[in-house]
Amino acid sequence: MLIRSLLFGNVPPLRCFSSSALNILKTGDILRETRVFTDEDVLEYSKVSHDSNPLHFNSELARNAGFEDRLVHGMLVAALFPRIISSHFPGAVYVSQSLNFRLPIYIGDKVSGEVQVISLKENKKKYLVKLKTKCFRNDELLVLDGEAMAILPSLAVERVRSLD
Repeated sequence: MLIRSLLFGNVPPLRCFSSSALNILKTGDILRETRVFTDEDVLEYSKVSHDSNPLHFNSELARNAGFEDRLVHGMLVAALFPRIISSHFPGAVYVSQSLNFRLPIYIGDKVSGEVQVISLKENKKKYLVKLKTKCFRNDELLVLDGEAMAILPSLAVERVRSLD
């Protein structure tokens, strides 16, 4: 528990999955992924989204606007949520997402994204899942939260290799 506290700070521990051969998603389960957003991530996202707000590229302007330094695009950070879902449930369909941007994320910050199952509903051999979504900066400060809905083809939790 001490190691978990050192690694994840105030982030609650993951709930254990079922003891069967397959890990089956249940209400209360949390899936988490951590990454550090780089200059290159911000530049590439800016190219794709056409969001060239100077707060993402000019440190002096960002500081004059009241920030510590250049910001990571909030929507780039929020992209952690569908990544977490699709990396565990290939073929998942993202239905909706609400977002509350609480605090800024700076280039180089470690960001932990997590999705927690609020409810599950079976419908025609697929599953409608409501999720609580959160991102933490440096494992302690809540920077983003909201709720998402996704349609999963199965409740069997996989770990699919990413395209990174």
